[in-house]
Amino acid sequence: MTYLIERVAYLRGLADGLNLDEKSKEGRVLSEIIDVLEDFADEIDEMQMDQEEIAEMLDLLDEDLSEVEDYVFDSDEDDLWDLDDDYDFDFYDDDDDDYDFDDDCGCGCGCTCSDESDDEE
Repeated sequence: MTYLIERVAYLRGLADGLNLDEKSKEGRVLSEIIDVLEDFADEIDEMQMDQEEIAEMLDLLDEDLSEVEDYVFDSDEDDLWDLDDDYDFDFYDDDDDDYDFDDDCGCGCGCTCSDESDDEE
């Protein structure tokens, strides 16, 4: 990012070559603009260095994560993700009478809530 710093330094040199009086309104404005540009260039340069450092750390973390993934998932992935053999996910068997969806109340929960509400009236 030295390109921006060099350009601001060039502008500073041009402004100094104009021999503007820094006590005049125009001289003060031009001097302040160049000072602000220097601050921006320095801040951008610092941010770029920080970004490069973060990118390096991210690469290291990615490598570490890859090693952890290799360690954790060392076995055959088909064995790890084949849950159908180990677990029965069929919650509603046709033979199970606990889940009678043809109940009298119509709510689908297998209860007799409409019968209870009729008794309360």
